[in-house]
Amino acid sequence: MEKYYKEDFGYNAAKKKVKEIKGFYVHLLVYLFVNVAIVAVAAYQNGDWHALNDIWTYSTAFFWGIGLFAHWLAVFGPNNLFGKDWEERKVKELMEKDKKRNWE
Repeated sequence: MEKYYKEDFGYNAAKKKVKEIKGFYVHLLVYLFVNVAIVAVAAYQNGDWHALNDIWTYSTAFFWGIGLFAHWLAVFGPNNLFGKDWEERKVKELMEKDKKRNWE
């Protein structure tokens, strides 16, 4: 019975992770679409590409980019840096070092 519970839990955790990854990619696509549209509208309104030197044209991309980076970090970053997998690898590494010391 416990085996099925662990499998269901693993499936649900994997499904949740896939949903988080999909959410990040949707966020990324919306970010790209909106910011390209802002640059295109700025260029069209002023009739030339010199408007692209205006800092306000890029302020949305900059500040939203900070939020997008935070979203990326929430989905991909901490788990890769100091998540559960990292903890398990580090414990195994330290156990191996201790085992080698005891054998020598």
